[in-house]
Amino acid sequence: MIDSGAVKPRLIVIMGPTGVGKTAMAMELAGRRKGEIVSADSMQVYRGMDIGTAKPTAEERDRIPHHLLDVVDPDEPFHASRYCGLAHGVIARLLGEKKTVFVVGGTGLYIRALLGGLIDGPGGDEFLRRALKEEMERAGKEALYERLLKGDPKAAARINPRDGVRIIRALEVLELTGRSIVDHQDDHRFREQPYEALRIGLALDRERLQARIDRRTDQMIADGLVEEVRRLSAMGYGLSLKSMQSLGYRHIAACLAGRTDLAEAVRLIKRDTYRYAKRQMTWFRAERGVVWLAPDAVETAEERIGSFLDRE
Repeated sequence: MIDSGAVKPRLIVIMGPTGVGKTAMAMELAGRRKGEIVSADSMQVYRGMDIGTAKPTAEERDRIPHHLLDVVDPDEPFHASRYCGLAHGVIARLLGEKKTVFVVGGTGLYIRALLGGLIDGPGGDEFLRRALKEEMERAGKEALYERLLKGDPKAAARINPRDGVRIIRALEVLELTGRSIVDHQDDHRFREQPYEALRIGLALDRERLQARIDRRTDQMIADGLVEEVRRLSAMGYGLSLKSMQSLGYRHIAACLAGRTDLAEAVRLIKRDTYRYAKRQMTWFRAERGVVWLAPDAVETAEERIGSFLDRE
């Protein structure tokens, strides 16, 4: 167990919704401090998925070393626990080399798991989960929510009755452990955290964020997103894969299959990306201790980082 009186390793986290400008700020700040960047993006781990994930370019990676990009092929599973195992190893090495570590990304679950650890709970039981899914398809979400309400009212009070994924997981945990998933979550809050982190969140108003997303989408098309999706499809990576169901890829795949035209695909990418950005902001706004800045507030961020790293 970590000594609560010991000085914990310090790192910088730059988080925010897609398209807000995290990479640009992180590149500038890491360059000033000879730091390195550890990605916290669940899509940039996939090899060959570069344009649609807005992966840092080769030139950017030459300027500032990046880690946890291009980790797996698009048909390989990747999840938060694997991310944390890899990230902790990279961070330990960088800190041992006296580097300033910048964790940068928009995957809130990865950041939360890295800083606070994954909640102890049973692993997924494939048979039980399949049975619950079949029951939900047969009887509806309302029936399973009623079952959860009777068996675990604490969890039911925290879960939207329309959130089928969380309803099934809560019932699964209850069945496998006899305890509420809420109790597992509450136990988790008292754990010692592995790092002392300065969390910088980047935000823009709706109009400016939408405009940035629109410009970025147009640039992705100009950079060859259609060709990237065509190449991935030719390699056998189809829409049944989780990676290929992500923003941009599923839309362009539909276009290539003749189900829509390119103009409509681009419109849907912009719309769905903005919706995703709003969900990301809802997640990040619920996080505690975040310093919220505009993406061009580099000097303010630098001052905060200096104070954070230099204090006793």
